[in-house]
Order: sequence, then structure tokens, then C-alpha cells
Amino acid sequence: MIQSVVPQTPEGCGECLRLNTAWVHLRLCLTCGQVGCCDSSPLRHARAHAHAVGHPIVQSFEPGENWRWCYVDETLV
Repeated sequence: MIQSVVPQTPEGCGECLRLNTAWVHLRLCLTCGQVGCCDSSPLRHARAHAHAVGHPIVQSFEPGENWRWCYVDETLV
């Protein structure tokens, strides 16, 4: 499910930008390039996206971080 992706909204969480809400950290969907906010953010858009469309693996979209997370297995990959 991991693809070479281009961030859809490199300036931040697409849903938070649309709703004009704040986020804590960003995650990049490695299937489609959606940028969502993390589980520490109020609206948890990255997790919601993963469950809604079946794209389980994200990568941190924070500068200097390159780890990946699987929402299905709840583990680093």
C-alpha cells in the first residue's frame, strides 16, 4: 500500500486548513499523499482518513522525522 506520494497540502493538515482549526503534528498518508493531523491533535484527521478510506500507513510529516506508523497494527513500520 506504500506508494511514492506528493503531499496534497504541504502547508498543513488539509481538513484543519479547510475548517480553520489547529493541529499539533502532521502525518503523510503513504498511499495517496493526504496530509492529516496526529492523534494528539483535537480532530485526529490522519487516523480518520486511514480508517475511512483504508490507507493504513502514514509517515511523520514533521521536519527531521522519518518514522512510519500503521493504524491497523498500531505499530511502527
